[in-house]
Order: sequence, then C-alpha cells, then structure tokens
Amino acid sequence: MRVVVATLAVVVGLVVLTGAVLIFSGAYYVGADKPHWSSTAWLLTQARDRSIRAHASGIAVPVGLDNPSRILAGVSHYSEHCAGCHGAPGAERDDLAEGLYPRPPNLAEAARAYTPAELFWIIKHGIRMTAMPSWGDHSDDELWATVAFIEKLPGMADQEYAKLVASSRAHGADQHGGQEPQPGSAPQPAAKNYEHPAGPETAQQPGGGGHDHPAGKNTITPRYTGIEGA
Repeated sequence: MRVVVATLAVVVGLVVLTGAVLIFSGAYYVGADKPHWSSTAWLLTQARDRSIRAHASGIAVPVGLDNPSRILAGVSHYSEHCAGCHGAPGAERDDLAEGLYPRPPNLAEAARAYTPAELFWIIKHGIRMTAMPSWGDHSDDELWATVAFIEKLPGMADQEYAKLVASSRAHGADQHGGQEPQPGSAPQPAAKNYEHPAGPETAQQPGGGGHDHPAGKNTITPRYTGIEGA
C-alpha cells in the first residue's frame, strides 16, 4: 500500500513540476494560429461540456418554443449577431471568424449536440477563453427566440433561410412605420428649430457689440454622430 501511495505521489509531483516548467518558462504556446495539444483540447472540452450541462440542468424550456413568430424573431437576432462568426445556410462566415481559435462551431451541428436549455445557457453566459460573448444584456425572450431558430438549422436549405431573413426584415419594417432599418444605423434625434425669432429676444453673438441678427441668419445646426456598438 505504501508503494502505491508513494508512486502516486511521485506521479502527481512530476505532473505539477512539468506544468510549472511549461508555464513559468513561457514554453507553452498561446498563439491562436496553432491548435491545442490533443490532451489539452480533450480536457478543455470535457470541462466545458460538463459545466454547461450542470449549469443548464435547472433551466425550464418555455412552452411553444417552435412557434413560427418566435422563430421569425430569432432569425433576426441570428442574422445580425451570429451569422458572421457561425455562418448560415447559403452565407459564409466573415473573414474574422477564420482567424479565431477555437473556431466558432457550425450551429446546425451544435443544435444536435446540445439541448435547448444548454443552448440558452451558452448564448446568455458565453464561453470563457473563446470568442463566444455573453448576450446577457438581451432579454430572455430574445435569447429563447434565437434558440428556437437554431433548433431549426439542421437540414435548413439556403432558400428557406433567405426567406426567413426577408420575412423578419419585412416584419421589422412594418414595426418601424414601413421603413426597413438600415444595419448599423443609429437613431436620429428629432429636428430642432435653431432659428432665432426677430425682435427683442433675438440671440446675440459674443463680441458682436449687441447687434441683433435677423431670423434665420447665422443659424448653427449641430451635427449628430451615431456610434453603435457591434
């Protein structure tokens, strides 16, 4: 028994020592242009999947997840925020996604590998040490709609995806008074009248000697620059 314990202690000590040497010497390669060692990839995959499974175990899937209106709402979020990295039927990934490691997965395959509750947890909380962000600042309803769409990805044809995207944009245009919002556009503030009425209350320019300016002259219209986060 003592031999077994001593052997285990030696093995553990060697593993710790090897890890310390790799870390503190800088020998371990952290660049994104080379994959993990197979043993490292296996350990990280096990840790990821078991963590997702454990944390998503208590999440209740809403009734009517496959409701067409929910799927339509989900395709809008997916096409705007997800397709660039994960791709879509008939749509290639952005160039940025090609340089990421680990590479963002094909979500048609993820829909087969994870339950709806697990997909919801992933989307809401993100995954550390990957490019998968947390979408926790979005409402649960919007995230469940995204899950509903992802569940339909396996086997979806290019034309079907294109029709769904077109329908979601048309639906969004209806909600915005018939005008389809442009991607990346920021809301413009209401126009203001900066003209000064003629009369005693006409604005005076500093250093102008108190001379009144007629209405509509020297009007300064402020510029509005909309900056919208990605």
